[in-house]
Amino acid sequence: MGREGHYPLFETKRARGRLIYRLFSVSIFVGICLIWVYRLNHIPKHGEDGRWVWIGLLGSELWFGFYWLLTQALRWSRTYRFTFKDRLSQRFENELPGVDIFVCTADPTIEPPMMVINTVLSVMAYDYPPEKLSVYLSDDGGSDLTFYALLEASEFAKQWIPFCKKFNVEPRSPSAYFASISNVSNGSHSNQAIKKLYKGMENRIENATKLGRVPSEIRSKHKGFTHWDSYSSPRDHDSIVHIFLNGRDPNTTDVTGSTLPTLVYLAREKRPQHFHNFKAGAMNALIRVSSKISNGQIILNVDCDMYSNDSKSIRDALCFLMDEKKGHEIAFIQFSQYYENITRNDLYGGSLLVIREVEFNGLDGFGGPLYTGSGCFHRRDTFLGRKFSIGYKHEEKRESTKRESVLELEAQSKELASCTYEENTQWGKEVGLKYGCPVEDVITGLSIQSKGWKSVYYNPPRKAFLGVAPTTLSQTLVQHKRWSEGDLQILLSKYSPAWYAYKKISLGLQLGYCCYCLWSPNSLPILFYSIIPSLYLLKGIPLFPQISSPWIIPFAYVIVSKYTYSLAEFLWSGGTILGWWNEQRIWLYKRASSYLFAFIDTILKSLGFSESGFIITAKVADEDVSRRYQNEIMEFGTSTPMFTILATLALLNLACFVGVVKQLVMGGLEGIEKVYETMFLQILLCGVLVLINWPLYQGLFLRKDKGRLPSSLAMKAGLPIYAAAVFIAFMLSLEAVFGIRFVIDREECFSHNVEYHGDTVHVSFVVIKVESSWHYTQDGVDLVVKGPSGHQIHDFRDKTSDKIEFVAHDKGVYRFCFTNKSPYHETIDFDVHVSHFSYLDQHAKDEHFNPLLEQISKLEEALYNIQFEQHWLEAQTERQAIVNDAMSKMAVQKALLESAALIGASFLQVYLLRHLFERKLGMSRV
Repeated sequence: MGREGHYPLFETKRARGRLIYRLFSVSIFVGICLIWVYRLNHIPKHGEDGRWVWIGLLGSELWFGFYWLLTQALRWSRTYRFTFKDRLSQRFENELPGVDIFVCTADPTIEPPMMVINTVLSVMAYDYPPEKLSVYLSDDGGSDLTFYALLEASEFAKQWIPFCKKFNVEPRSPSAYFASISNVSNGSHSNQAIKKLYKGMENRIENATKLGRVPSEIRSKHKGFTHWDSYSSPRDHDSIVHIFLNGRDPNTTDVTGSTLPTLVYLAREKRPQHFHNFKAGAMNALIRVSSKISNGQIILNVDCDMYSNDSKSIRDALCFLMDEKKGHEIAFIQFSQYYENITRNDLYGGSLLVIREVEFNGLDGFGGPLYTGSGCFHRRDTFLGRKFSIGYKHEEKRESTKRESVLELEAQSKELASCTYEENTQWGKEVGLKYGCPVEDVITGLSIQSKGWKSVYYNPPRKAFLGVAPTTLSQTLVQHKRWSEGDLQILLSKYSPAWYAYKKISLGLQLGYCCYCLWSPNSLPILFYSIIPSLYLLKGIPLFPQISSPWIIPFAYVIVSKYTYSLAEFLWSGGTILGWWNEQRIWLYKRASSYLFAFIDTILKSLGFSESGFIITAKVADEDVSRRYQNEIMEFGTSTPMFTILATLALLNLACFVGVVKQLVMGGLEGIEKVYETMFLQILLCGVLVLINWPLYQGLFLRKDKGRLPSSLAMKAGLPIYAAAVFIAFMLSLEAVFGIRFVIDREECFSHNVEYHGDTVHVSFVVIKVESSWHYTQDGVDLVVKGPSGHQIHDFRDKTSDKIEFVAHDKGVYRFCFTNKSPYHETIDFDVHVSHFSYLDQHAKDEHFNPLLEQISKLEEALYNIQFEQHWLEAQTERQAIVNDAMSKMAVQKALLESAALIGASFLQVYLLRHLFERKLGMSRV
């Protein structure tokens, strides 16, 4: 490349160690296949305990393996990008395209005006020719407070933008900049002067926000507030378009006489009878209005809480879009999203660290990342539905909009922002952002890529955008519910990556999309795995290989390898060990609550029972919440159905774990060795679930601050938790169960071992049927029960059914002998079970456990009575069937005998009559 102009504007590098990782992935997949083989080969037979649970585990593990395969698309071909902004400046400084920047806000209560204008000021101060830069604020709340804040910002920008350029300020959000120098000894006159201006503006805006209205003296000084004279509500108002700064007007200058960027306020028309399509509708209105006012070739959209942290980000994006060789193929550049309020150990996993540092680079290797709704540069044409073509790079330049007055532009733009403009058009379908999905950005990006375009993921050394992550668990779960619900809706829609994008994008990118679209179905196998193995641990039924079995090897390898790699990947991405542990906790919480509700809501929507909604994540928190967040204390505070599920799940696993520990303590060394040998993985799983739920236990029992789990939640969760506790305790009481159906000729004896003295032994039997073709007897059987020393405990005579219970005063083998005195074989149902409760502390038992144990005892008795009555009814049914069958056979046989007798008598009568007549006839002849 002899001339500098021929050098590319960006460089692409593949991640190192890809071959090693691929071999590692193959080894894990082999382990997963062996786990599937183990499950298939060891399914319990019909009638054995745990058969359906085993099949459920097989289904869960099939899903886990399938989903793990999908995640490999995010790691198989990681790609990293690097830009050369100096080359861009040398070749294209006089040919830079116009850039329109969209900032979206919707509610001044949860998105404070001061935060919004800090974002606006940061993008107005980009290192870019101001005459080619236009900033649009979409206020979907139609708030005069936001309008007033932008009015103040337009005046402050005349001081702030030249200050930033003169002193090369970074970051260019005033709030972030002053916070960054607060601990630095910087007493320059310029800093003090500009900070004083900023604080004055901040005080005026915050005072108006606290009042809830703009002071009348301010309203009277600016004609823009007349728009609110006919204002009814945020959902019922006219279009409002106001150009604060017109960058094409030579009189629009800062304090140094330099041109300022264009600054526009937009509140699209809202009417109750017209659905407004949330953020997608706002973005489409911005696309139309901006095409009339500035018509920039490039569009950047940012959320109102995500300010620009690097003034050269536009130039980074243009390095991709204006590259002579590959730039014409690229539709959008998705920048990485960072959050400035993330704690050291990322309490709520809000940084999405692995997604940002690993997975999106993997998608970039297959043709580009998802469009995630903020910090993304687009070609305007791709929003307008244009398909990619080879000749596109020769058609990129466009004519500028006509020179019209500000009043004319505002009047014409209002029509473009009306709520009826999109009727009978392709807006929201083939043009603009797609409607009908909570994640309009993802589905729009997929549609653009399916038209032949590529996208680029760029994670620069200096963070380009900084936002605000949720500071409470509730906000985090609600946010992920919206994301996962929208992703699943995409999978089920006509724009599904599984079929709409088939052969339109690469297979790796298809799998990557499916990985995110299948977030919510993960909830079902995760819940199954979080509940069932723990419950069966109490019943003593192993669901995993024994520790001495060779089948333990694939389980151990997959578990250790996967989580070791996960930890290494997290640490490589810049996280901490405790941050990784927090990530695993939130991973579980999202799947057990957010994804579950998202899955249910999506199914209900697909069946027509509900509609999609859009919930805005709060961007502010009170002082106490912020303090607890900075101290990394998990914030609950509110009562939600999601918390009810999480609390119930946590208590369930805690009760199971405590119950197992009690059994181990009471069982001695031999019992510990036995449980360790047969159920090690179940104990490990239950123990990890208990450890990971520690913040929930703190919120339920230990904390006294306002961030604890509220008492109302405890009341809501109380009934299922209490029911679960009673059920678990009852399961604990079933120390041994024995049941059999057998046929007795003369005598049959059975034995059952009672391990603890003082246990209650329950015995029941029912004579099902007597094998006799011609005789039905009411005679029963005799049963003698003897203790370990041979002494007789009970003696039943001629019983067809009965039940007893007795206290085992001695541990050991008890014998149950049946005697059949009838000459016929009899079929008998016989059941024995032993109830055992371990008490670690008698005082604790008397004071705390007696009420619960009484309920457990009643439940146990009721369940056993149900079992006995069921067997008795089965016996009665079968006995009645035998009686009916026997009587039917006897009736048929009797009828046949009677018929035969009648036929024989008839023949005899005929014979006698004939003989008589023949005799009389002979006599008459004589």
